[in-house]
Amino acid sequence: MIKGSCCCTAVQFELSAEPKMMGTCHCSRCRKAGASTIVFIKRDMLSWISGKEHVALYQPSAPYQYGRCFCKICGSSLGEILSDEESFPIAANALDSAITTRNQFHEFVVEKPAWSEICDGASQSQGHPLPA
Repeated sequence: MIKGSCCCTAVQFELSAEPKMMGTCHCSRCRKAGASTIVFIKRDMLSWISGKEHVALYQPSAPYQYGRCFCKICGSSLGEILSDEESFPIAANALDSAITTRNQFHEFVVEKPAWSEICDGASQSQGHPLPA
């Protein structure tokens, strides 16, 4: 089991398997939400231990469409952890257990600030990565 939580540990969850994909979004919205690096999980991998009631959802205005979740108590970013989709991203920073999954892509690199350096060999795209 892979354990995860927010900073204050009011929100705790487990993943039954390691995420298969990790990516980093450099758009201004993800940077401001504090969840640029995300891992993709399947809904049936996620089990709540405690604190689901402490998760809040910020729903943005258009043109953005994806809501971002965070702990109501400490503000830790949790990605889209309340999603009803079959597969969705959660914030990699919320994982407490070590994983071997490594970054596979960088998206919205056109919005990356000058102080941020990409230091891995993962693929890069100006917007959302195109499907293979």
